[in-house]
Amino acid sequence: MRVAVDAIGGDQGLAVVVPGAVMGARRHGVGLLLTGPESAVRAALERTDTAGVDIVVRDAPEVVGMDEHPAQAARRKRRSSIAVALEAVRDGDASAMVSAGNSGAVMAAALMILGRAPGVERPALVAPLPTRHGHTLVLDLGAVTDPKPHQLVQFAQMGSLYAERALGIARPTVGLLSNGEEATKGNHLVLETYPLLATAAGIDFCGNVEGKDIPRGIVDVVVTDGFTGNVALKVAEGVASFVSDVVRAEVTATPLRKLAAAVLRPAFRAVKGRLDYAETGGATLLGVAGMVVIAHGRSNETAIASAIGVARQGAVAGVAEAIGVRLAELNAGPDAA
Repeated sequence: MRVAVDAIGGDQGLAVVVPGAVMGARRHGVGLLLTGPESAVRAALERTDTAGVDIVVRDAPEVVGMDEHPAQAARRKRRSSIAVALEAVRDGDASAMVSAGNSGAVMAAALMILGRAPGVERPALVAPLPTRHGHTLVLDLGAVTDPKPHQLVQFAQMGSLYAERALGIARPTVGLLSNGEEATKGNHLVLETYPLLATAAGIDFCGNVEGKDIPRGIVDVVVTDGFTGNVALKVAEGVASFVSDVVRAEVTATPLRKLAAAVLRPAFRAVKGRLDYAETGGATLLGVAGMVVIAHGRSNETAIASAIGVARQGAVAGVAEAIGVRLAELNAGPDAA
C-alpha cells in the first residue's frame, strides 16, 4: 500500500512533512508518494533517514498557499502538490492521500478530481475527540458550514459506517449536538433534523447531546453542522493545551512539587498523549470517492506520522467504497435489496 502525501503543505512545509511522512510510513508499514517541487522534495529526503521506506517522488511545481481562496486555487493550480497527490489516488497509484495544506483547497480539489461517492450529497470532515475512555467521532468539522437537515442525516450515516469499518464499533450510537438534551431544544436546523434522524435507516440515534457530553463519551458519533463542529474542535484543542500548560506550571511551582512530578512523570506523559491533537493525526474527508486525510496546518512530525496511520486505516477498511455502497442502498429505499 502507498500513501500520497502533499509534501509542501502546512505551516512548516517540507522540513516537517517529509520526515513526519517517513516516520509514519515506517511505523505503519506503507510506501510513500511525495508530491511537490521535485528538487526541493529530494533535498528534504537527503536530510532524512529513509532506510527501509519505499518512496516515490512526483513533481508538482505549483504550491497552494494557506491564505489562497480554496476553490480558485483548486481550479487554477492543476499541478499543485494537492492536485497531483489526489490524482495519484484517482489513478490507483496510491490508496490514500494526506495533506496539511490549505484545507479548503484540499476539499475543493478532492471534489473536482475524485468526485463524490455514489449517493453522497455533501462531504463531511470527521475526527475523533478524546473522551474519558477513548474517543468520540465528531462531524462535520468544517466542510459544510450551513448544511440542510437531510444532509446532517447523511453525515450521521457516513459517521456510523466510518465507526464500524475503521474503528470496529459493531453498532455505533449517534447523537445530535444541541443546547439541551430534550427533543424540543436547539435552533431551526437541530429541530428539523431531530425527527429525520429518529426515523433514519442505518443509524442508532440516541437523541440530543450537549457539548459537555462529547468528552464524556456517551455516544460514539456526534453530528453537527461544520461551523459548530469546527468551533467545538478548536475549543477542545485550546482546552487541552490550557490544561497541559496549567498542570506543567503548577507541578513545577515549588521544589516539593517538582520532586513529586518526577515520580508522576509517566502519568503526566500519558495524559498529555491522550489530549495531544498530534496523536489524532487529522480529519478524514468522508463522502468523496477516495481516502483523504486533512492534517492540521501546524502539524508537527508526530501529527503527520499519525495522519499516515489514519489514512492507512481508512484505506484498509475500504471506507470510501463502503460509504458509496451504503448510501446508495439507503437512498434507494426499502426495495433496494
